[in-house]
Amino acid sequence: MIIEQWVGNPHKKFHKMTTTRLKDKYVNEIVPALKEKFQYKSVMQVPKVTKVVINKGIGAAVADKKLIDTGIDEITLIAGQKAVATISKKAISNFKLRENMPIGVKVTLRGERMYEFLDRLLTVALPRVRDFKGVADKGFDGRGNYTLGVKEQIIFPEISIDKVSKISGMDITFVTTAETDAEANALLTAMGMPFANQKK
Repeated sequence: MIIEQWVGNPHKKFHKMTTTRLKDKYVNEIVPALKEKFQYKSVMQVPKVTKVVINKGIGAAVADKKLIDTGIDEITLIAGQKAVATISKKAISNFKLRENMPIGVKVTLRGERMYEFLDRLLTVALPRVRDFKGVADKGFDGRGNYTLGVKEQIIFPEISIDKVSKISGMDITFVTTAETDAEANALLTAMGMPFANQKK
């Protein structure tokens, strides 16, 4: 797993990179299983997660810009990588929104950090959801990608509830090389995504 030590500023961390547990599982167990299930001719055809995008919309930031800084700090803690503000592309007068205003926060994870985050999400964060009964499988986009809506940032142990001024959520998108939703579903299920009503 990735061993992280916080030093001073929480945005500056020393990383000792090692192969993550989930990446090991993918290479040694998931790839052979999916290759057999879908009868792929080559392991290169087996779908994989290429990146994970965490996106947090902060509409109230139009009136209070400090919310963007708070959002960046929270998503940075959750992701283990510095988050950035997302900017509005056009003005919407009804919402007092001007062009190029910060309206949210996002971070894109790849490689070792992506696998480390996925491991924490699946084994630590999701089980902390109140009355958890699994995640919906309706978040697939028809092109092999899946978006999971998280309602509360406090399911991540990196977030101290004592320091949270407002409970808020985020969208987590898993971008895969799968050509169909069925293949992406099989991939994420094998990685440990607890889809509700999953057929055994």
